[in-house]
Amino acid sequence: MTEQYSSAPAELEPDATGTPGACLYSLRLYIAGETPKSMAAIRNLRALCATHLADEYSIEVIDLCINPRLAAADQILAIPTVVRHLPAPLRKVIGDLSDTERVLVGLDLRPRAGS
Repeated sequence: MTEQYSSAPAELEPDATGTPGACLYSLRLYIAGETPKSMAAIRNLRALCATHLADEYSIEVIDLCINPRLAAADQILAIPTVVRHLPAPLRKVIGDLSDTERVLVGLDLRPRAGS
């Protein structure tokens, strides 16, 4: 599992084995500052990934208050929004991510068999 906080999209950090981009699931969470809804989305996404995806994910948190132009990269219209970049195809879910089942279905997150 890797987790980044940034104001700009970045390349995936190497995983524990040192292999860049080796994570099965690549997620980018767009937030706007440290609002209660943004903080809830971060907590909920972390918990969901830890429970359902083991260590096969990376999370990048992008604060649009720091650089709002980054919303265009993933066509973000509302926040918080989580975008699943890997595996393809791209999937999005808007909201604080408190409805675990909705997020799992919306992002099509299925852990590998045997995980």
